[in-house]
Amino acid sequence: MSTGQNGRRFRVLALLALVAAVGLGVVIERTSATVGEARKEVNPTAVRQAQELSEAFHNAAEVAMPSVVTIRSRSKAQPVAKSGPRTPGGPRGENPFKGTPFEDFFNERGGEGGMGVPQPRREGMGSGVIIDSSGIVLTNNHVVEGADEVVVHLADGREFKADEIKTDEQTDLAVIRIKGAGQLPAARLGDSDKLRIGDWVMAIGSPFELDQTVSAGIISGVGRELSSIRKAKFLQTDAAINPGNSGGPLINLHGEVIGINTAIATNSGSFNGIGFAIPSNLATWVTGQLIKQGSVRRAYLGVELNDMSHDLAERFGVRYGEGVLISQVFPNTPAEAAGFKRRDVVTKFAGQKVKDRGELQALVERVDVDKPQEVEVLRDGKTETLHVTPKAMPKEFGSVDLKRPAQRGSAPDTNSYNAEELGVEVADLTADRAEALGYEADGGVLITKVDADKVAYEKGLRAGMLVLDVGKTSVKNVEEFKTALKSQSLKEGIDLLVRVPNGGNRFVLLKD
Repeated sequence: MSTGQNGRRFRVLALLALVAAVGLGVVIERTSATVGEARKEVNPTAVRQAQELSEAFHNAAEVAMPSVVTIRSRSKAQPVAKSGPRTPGGPRGENPFKGTPFEDFFNERGGEGGMGVPQPRREGMGSGVIIDSSGIVLTNNHVVEGADEVVVHLADGREFKADEIKTDEQTDLAVIRIKGAGQLPAARLGDSDKLRIGDWVMAIGSPFELDQTVSAGIISGVGRELSSIRKAKFLQTDAAINPGNSGGPLINLHGEVIGINTAIATNSGSFNGIGFAIPSNLATWVTGQLIKQGSVRRAYLGVELNDMSHDLAERFGVRYGEGVLISQVFPNTPAEAAGFKRRDVVTKFAGQKVKDRGELQALVERVDVDKPQEVEVLRDGKTETLHVTPKAMPKEFGSVDLKRPAQRGSAPDTNSYNAEELGVEVADLTADRAEALGYEADGGVLITKVDADKVAYEKGLRAGMLVLDVGKTSVKNVEEFKTALKSQSLKEGIDLLVRVPNGGNRFVLLKD
């Protein structure tokens, strides 16, 4: 091989070596960069922030836990029923659930003429929180309801029998007083009105008999309603709440009680990601009344209220979420004396704007009885100011008269009319049907059929409802109903005031 060829070969090899070295350097550099990037994922700032949050949880729990108690309730075995069956809440020989899907569940299995099966001794457990160092504990009514003995187990291990129990079934709250415990660590009550969705909270209690258990989550909703508890709007949280947590506190990161854990939404009986707590501001007001006078004294106006859909808000000339519609004014009430009318839209009460029924009810119930209040209403498109003096709510006000619905095969309609465009058939309200449905036989037409393909069904109208008004016109029979419809159109919207069996009045807007 010539010298020239050797020189060229050397230069080629040198060039290849250089390329390889450069490539290797790139690989090494990229590998180093990748390792560096992996190391950067462990961010010291992020770790510090997580540790600070963890420390906040720790401090809040440390502040609140000494005031959290476990409550055990016991009830004695019920006496044996004699001389015939007896059902819970019903007289001997009569089942109050007869004719409903629950009838068989409440039949006692006693022998003929004989002896029913006694209910065994019942024990339950829940949680509570000390709100006064003298020995006052706040919990749920359902934790202590029906108990013959209630025992409070303190965080320091001591136990005391409840000396006094005062309850408010309508908010599911209860106050227990214990004596002889000395000065106890009382929790601080926070301002639940300041809570925002996304705020961190912790639930403390004794789920599944595990004392002093803490779970963390956020406020996932506010203003929730539960059908079983009429006088409260709940905080919703994803902090785990399980059986045994009831009555325990929901606290913020300052260790302040901002709710009383009460219920869960579940298909299994255990936590499914949604829990509910009574806001601390409501609990503070209720417990103040229970401690002071033994019961809760609520003010009332004497009206039935309707929340408004977007369509109804547009129909009555207000923005959605800016008013509550009055669907009924009861006789001999503060509202009647003040001049309230059906179809009034309440926009302000005592200087505060109202956006829904629950908010207005809460404002009214907590004002001083016999103290005049100013109310702003929208009536026929014009703002008017009314002055009302709320009175103490009678015990029977708002109670539901449970009467069984009319049975199939009842008397035929004496006069009926099929409003095909709406998809409803109506009939005059006979005395028999009024009695069967729990209506007063003083007006309205009864819906007897609803077409499932028409607008009436879509908007919630059903057979058995009573139409009281068509627009601003009250109707007492089929002929008046037909006449009132002539001045209405589905294109512009037809608002009906209907009464629901056992459910009060409500407005429904039918519109194409």
